[in-house]
Amino acid sequence: MAWVTFDLFSALIDARSGGAAAFGAIAAGHGWDVAGTDLYDDWDARNKASQKDTPDDDGAPWVPFAEHCWRALAASYAARGLDADAATVAADTAALLGSLPDWPLWPDVATALPVIARQHRVGVLSNVDDDLFARTRVAALVAGLSDPDAVLTSERLRAYKPHPRLYRRAADAGVDVHVPASARDTRGALEAGLVVVRVRRPGHRVDPAGPQPQHEVADLTELTDVLAPLGWGTAGNPPRA
Repeated sequence: MAWVTFDLFSALIDARSGGAAAFGAIAAGHGWDVAGTDLYDDWDARNKASQKDTPDDDGAPWVPFAEHCWRALAASYAARGLDADAATVAADTAALLGSLPDWPLWPDVATALPVIARQHRVGVLSNVDDDLFARTRVAALVAGLSDPDAVLTSERLRAYKPHPRLYRRAADAGVDVHVPASARDTRGALEAGLVVVRVRRPGHRVDPAGPQPQHEVADLTELTDVLAPLGWGTAGNPPRA
């Protein structure tokens, strides 16, 4: 048995579809002529940049994921010249995060995770707050398949991707395999010495100049077949990469 973690917002959830729908509704409510996909892409890039800029220092004040979301949205509105005061940004951030239960799973997830959980400990490794994770469709699915300690959030580990600390702490906790989709997540997990099985998702690709995953799958239904030849699902676990 291996402890296998999955990235939340790329490997398990189609975050762009869910987030773009929420932003479309928010823009329509304000009467703004801007596509939900454009707002999501702008906000998502700024959100990731804000997380990346979080000091990698135990003495630094912790910045919750929700705060990064607010900062990113304020910057996106300002860059686009959208008329939104602080109260509006706060309300729109709450609406966006309130839409998390509607963000869809990728089509293979609901079928594949229970199959994987028959042979392995299934968990999540994600940049998210605990309470926000609990709102997602993944939370209910994983709750029936594994224990709460298998879910490792940035709030619990006190680090954000792509900082090495998050992945090192996951490895120290016992995570064996990480399943990302994005380039930054792939790099971070590889550099921490985790075995990486990347799932190919639309809109995500590996940096051709960066480290390459040892294994890739088209969808999660292929994962157990990849892990078995490595020694997981049989007797004993192989060493990490």
